[in-house]
Parts: sequence; C-alpha cells; structure tokens
Amino acid sequence: MSAEDLEKYETEMELKLYREYRDVVGLFRYVIETERRFYLTNDYELKVRSDGGEVFFEVAMADAWVWDMYRPARFVRQVRVLTFKDVNVEELTKNDLELPSDEAGFGGGSGSGQ
Repeated sequence: MSAEDLEKYETEMELKLYREYRDVVGLFRYVIETERRFYLTNDYELKVRSDGGEVFFEVAMADAWVWDMYRPARFVRQVRVLTFKDVNVEELTKNDLELPSDEAGFGGGSGSGQ
C-alpha cells in the first residue's frame, strides 16, 4: 500500500466519521472534550481528584458516542476517563445543531445589492 493510498483511506475514514457525527449529534445534550477524545453524551459526572499533591479529573459518562475513527463501535454504554489535562464540557443548544437556511444569505437568494 502506497503512502497515497493510505492517505486516501484515512481521508475517507474521517469523512465517514464526520457524517456519522452529523447524523447522531442531535441525539445528545453535551459535548465533552479531553486531550485524547471527543465525546457526545446526555449524562456525565465530572469529579476533581487529588492524589499525592497531583490534581486530576475523572469523567464518567453513560450512553456516549466517541469520536475515534479507529473504533469499530463508537457507541459505548459506560465511559470513565482519568486525565491530568483540561476537560471541556459544553451543553449543546438547538441552534448549534441547525444548518443555515438559504434565506439567510446562502445560495443566491434575493437582496444581492444591485
């Protein structure tokens, strides 16, 4: 397999993953990002832990979707993440999930300014 074939394969896998994300994002309420993964979930618990002066985060999620093109199954029942890095949690709103309409200036509608 050539480097070009490998690059094409990875590009196709990323596009497939993006399309899957686009199809499932509306099912979830939260986006959780760690240094290694990106998750969608409806239920999570975030705890700050300390051990020997080191602070770390424990994130537990139920019924999550994992952004990882190398996983054959991206839906997981339970996820527990331990990390010393930042954890970002964002609540999705309905507006975050909607695509712009053609009336909003996309697609050549009226009002071209002539």
